[in-house]
Amino acid sequence: MPDDLLPENLREALEYYDSWLAFNQRYRRVPGIQAAVYAGDGVVFSGSYGLADVENDVPLTDQHLFRIASHSKTFTATAVFQLVEQGRLRLDDKAGQHVTELVGTPLGERTVRELLAHAGGITRDSADSDWWQLAYSFPDRDQLLDVMRQESSAVMPENERFKYSNIGYGLLGLVIEAASGTPYNSYVQTAIVDKLGLSGLGPELDPARLSEYAVGYSSVEYREERLPIEHIDTHALSAATGFFGNARDLVTYFSAHLPGDDRLLSDKSKREMQHPHWVTGTDEKSRYGLGVIVQKVGERDVFGHAGGYPGHITKTFVDGERRLIVSVLTNAIDGPAAQLAEGFLKLVELAESKERGDAAGLARFAGRYADLWGVTDIALLGGRLYGMSPAEGNPADQPIELELDGDNLRVSGGNGYGAYGESYRFTFDANGAVESVRGGNGLTMHPIDRFALPSKVTLG
Repeated sequence: MPDDLLPENLREALEYYDSWLAFNQRYRRVPGIQAAVYAGDGVVFSGSYGLADVENDVPLTDQHLFRIASHSKTFTATAVFQLVEQGRLRLDDKAGQHVTELVGTPLGERTVRELLAHAGGITRDSADSDWWQLAYSFPDRDQLLDVMRQESSAVMPENERFKYSNIGYGLLGLVIEAASGTPYNSYVQTAIVDKLGLSGLGPELDPARLSEYAVGYSSVEYREERLPIEHIDTHALSAATGFFGNARDLVTYFSAHLPGDDRLLSDKSKREMQHPHWVTGTDEKSRYGLGVIVQKVGERDVFGHAGGYPGHITKTFVDGERRLIVSVLTNAIDGPAAQLAEGFLKLVELAESKERGDAAGLARFAGRYADLWGVTDIALLGGRLYGMSPAEGNPADQPIELELDGDNLRVSGGNGYGAYGESYRFTFDANGAVESVRGGNGLTMHPIDRFALPSKVTLG
């Protein structure tokens, strides 16, 4: 375990994170959420919540597979750097040197480095990409080359700005095929997935394992009832969006991108991949390297990637300094994967924000409590108690500090709209379990598993 991440703080953060994920699966009406955390030298947490198949009431498990979509770009970048290390490819090679069908076209002049960095000024998905909503199949190799040959595919000059492009990564897949002499899917399967011994990852839909995939669902933005979405092959865009995986194997894959791990790449190549090349948002917090997103979460720089596939939204963050990795996979097209993954890092940050407190006797207060107005969590983090709302996008954003005061907790933090200086007064049963809490605002709360409203709320 890294010196700057106390095991006790990690354990407390994971205990609350488990509960928070379960709450969010229900509260946000996500069919299923799968998550895993890697810390130090191994997977320390893996959890699944909700359903893999709503229509057939199939519980989601840690073994179910998700389409992790643009996570594929990290595998593509890894393959490129492997071939660079082998002397079979150079980052400054033009695409047309390897994909000769593009010689004399604007895309044939783009370099491998520009493609990796989304700096080629290439169309994101082409002028007609309704394969993203299953109107027709994803393009095969010939169809993708037809898109790339179109003059309109070069939207702007190279290196003018960051411009995300799935077509550009499809081109990288063709470059990898030419440089390796092996089909893209076969190369990444052998050189990356099999090398790590991970059976829960793969470069493209595997029909033989279809029963293992979580069903993907549509959004509730435009229809109250979610509809299942068919899994389909991404064909020549596999290098941009084809991969499947489960959270446990995904964090294990990303562990090979930590410093000192030479299973896939040298540290020199990993540093180059993870070095930010472009600012992607309105501030310096969001950047892109060569095949990985680089951003600031709280006070720390992390890298990783997101994935959006029809029916599945996924996110991974890697804190290289702390050797801490979190992946969250959801089986809904509006799944809050990024929010839920970031929430874990924020919880760790809160637990580590102060010198660790004396946790003795505090666990009995921790829990989830409800009243008519909503739900309040009292969480033990960093040996201290905090009041927070699990319904917030990030419960650690505005935590209310609570200090032990006999059998009560005094509000010692938070803003002036709260109950600063007042107390949470607890009633315990004969077994020491919480029966009720009179909150700092004077309202009575009950443990959520005992809280129930009548069909109509009336006086008295």
